[in-house]
Amino acid sequence: MVMNENIELGAGTRVEHDRYGEGFVCKNTLTTYEIIFERGGKMSFGKTNILRDMKILETVEDNEPRLSLDEVTAVITSILERYTDLSRNTHIAEKWQGGTLVLKPGSEALQSKEIPVDVFFHKIVMVRDKLRVLEQNINSSNLSETEKVNIQKYITAAYGSLTTFNVLFKDKDDYFVGAKVNN
Repeated sequence: MVMNENIELGAGTRVEHDRYGEGFVCKNTLTTYEIIFERGGKMSFGKTNILRDMKILETVEDNEPRLSLDEVTAVITSILERYTDLSRNTHIAEKWQGGTLVLKPGSEALQSKEIPVDVFFHKIVMVRDKLRVLEQNINSSNLSETEKVNIQKYITAAYGSLTTFNVLFKDKDDYFVGAKVNN
């Protein structure tokens, strides 16, 4: 049976697999079909492989509306953009754009190293973003609250060590912030 690749197989569709024999679709998910076979029990098959792996004996169309993978990706991207600031654009202060960072060694016999400030800034932003991801992973981990607090102290200290580079950021919201000292 020749099948349209865009068709969704509904529950009850009968199929035949060379190894597992006849079976029927019992569940249709976003990316897989769950099929119960007479000689293999319940198995999952990716939708992209279904036509290659088996023969469709009797089709029951699935008329249930489903989200496409692109739609799911758009939803997840939207959620990440809304609830994290990792996708937010971080800009360098205008006074540093096009500038050069010069590392001058203490010895006159050695050459200086010049790095575009934009490249250095990008590296600093990457460090900040990786620290934020680390924080999120720690907070969502199964560590005890005491362990989370102890690790968080090191992350806060790392932020504090990086406050020197706040001068590079255009927006104060992007600054590194260390531990606050209460007097």
